Amino acid sequence: MRETLRELIGREIVVDTRSHWMYIGRLEAVRDDSLQLAEADVHDGTEGSLPKERYVLSSCETGIKANRRSVYVNLEYVVSVSPLDEVIRY
Repeated sequence: MRETLRELIGREIVVDTRSHWMYIGRLEAVRDDSLQLAEADVHDGTEGSLPKERYVLSSCETGIKANRRSVYVNLEYVVSVSPLDEVIRY
């Protein structure tokens, strides 16, 4: 999986995790144990009124609402990774 993820370096991605946290940002690096994102939005799914999918769609429409210059996401918690520009708008 790491090699596949390395193909996404430089692209804006959505990282879904096993927790209520999700991450949207530009993939900078894929390490042995983590993903490094730049200009990232670290979003707690328990806060606010939008479900995760609606939040992602909002980011597609209005841009990433970065609240971290850099963040590392533990690969053990990653469920899926998608390029932001491949999110289907419905």
